[in-house]
Amino acid sequence: MDTILVVNCGSSSVKFQVFAIGPDGTLERQVRGQIDGVGTKPRLRATGVDRKLLVERSFDNEMVPDVPAAMAAAGSWLNDELHISPIAIGHRVVHGGPYYERPIRVDAEVLLRLEKYVPLAPLHQPFNLAAIRAIRARFPDLPQIACFDTAFHRGHGELADCYAIPQSLHAEGVRRYGFHGLSYEYIASMLPVVAPAIASRRVIVAHLGSGASMCALQGGRSVDSTMGFTALDGIPMGTRPGQIDPGVVLYLMSEKGMSPAETQALLYHECGLKGLSGISNDMRELQDSSDPRAKFAVEYFAHRIGLNAGMLAAAMQGVDGFVFTAGIGENSPKIRAAIAAKLAWLGVSLDPAANAENRQTISRSDSRIPVYVVPTDEELMIAQHTLSLLANERSAKSREESVS
Repeated sequence: MDTILVVNCGSSSVKFQVFAIGPDGTLERQVRGQIDGVGTKPRLRATGVDRKLLVERSFDNEMVPDVPAAMAAAGSWLNDELHISPIAIGHRVVHGGPYYERPIRVDAEVLLRLEKYVPLAPLHQPFNLAAIRAIRARFPDLPQIACFDTAFHRGHGELADCYAIPQSLHAEGVRRYGFHGLSYEYIASMLPVVAPAIASRRVIVAHLGSGASMCALQGGRSVDSTMGFTALDGIPMGTRPGQIDPGVVLYLMSEKGMSPAETQALLYHECGLKGLSGISNDMRELQDSSDPRAKFAVEYFAHRIGLNAGMLAAAMQGVDGFVFTAGIGENSPKIRAAIAAKLAWLGVSLDPAANAENRQTISRSDSRIPVYVVPTDEELMIAQHTLSLLANERSAKSREESVS
């Protein structure tokens, strides 16, 4: 059976999933896995159908020192032990810049262009591209499809897309992109199933994880987002500050003498929940802590989400539904309750029992704004995009051959 491999690379981990392609073109997840601890204590772990453990294996650091080596190790295990040889590989690529509004097959020219956006997504882009290069080196003819976190937001109108800066900078690509687009696209595709009453209306989706953002969906399309030019913007995250006065950055460089590299390291690695609490960037640890700084960080997180929800509601001139997704959004009743309390002015009324049980609908029946918990599935979106692009290429080739 033909399969598609989906890859999502970080600085110290390689996450992957394998989808089988059915005769009718449907996708069925076969394998979920990752190699984490890359460069320190590499470990491969993967599960199959029904989450049955397939492998749990550690490697010497010398064997898996970096992301390309981790890709090679994962690929060897899939091929040698599961006999999986995918017909294509779909990659999550965080930043597509102004050029890429949809998934694209990667070639040398595309790779070169995507390199330009490494400074705009330093936590993700270098490692996304490293995986693509590693596979191209070993399997140059294997189709690789880049699926962008920015693509879903590229239909924004000019008012949502622009900064108040000279037009020449906007033309160069300095604009509001938005991120987590694969997650929001999946949620938009699921709303007709889980919440048909609001699927075509005005919905705020909160993707809350280590990286966090919010999106205004209207008619299933992104009309605005909390993130902008980079994934630093918007609501506070595990180690990123969210919205911050640009003057703070100028102050750090001019008055504190910090270099651009030092400033970047601070903003990407030392701020957010970690910076506020001085304890951890992990929301689970902060919720369990009795330290008042941890309590403040949690309250600040909910406060900023409430403020940004008001902004997105204004962008749509109202709101008809609210959706929680991603790690914190899907698994933390306490955080959902704190955020819902900030949204009471919009008409949100949470059902405590439903929220505690992580039900799909967690609002009361008389809540003016229904609230849902919808698990996201970015990997499935990538697999679907990859399969669709391959089908379109085959169709175009058939048309060309019939004409000739």
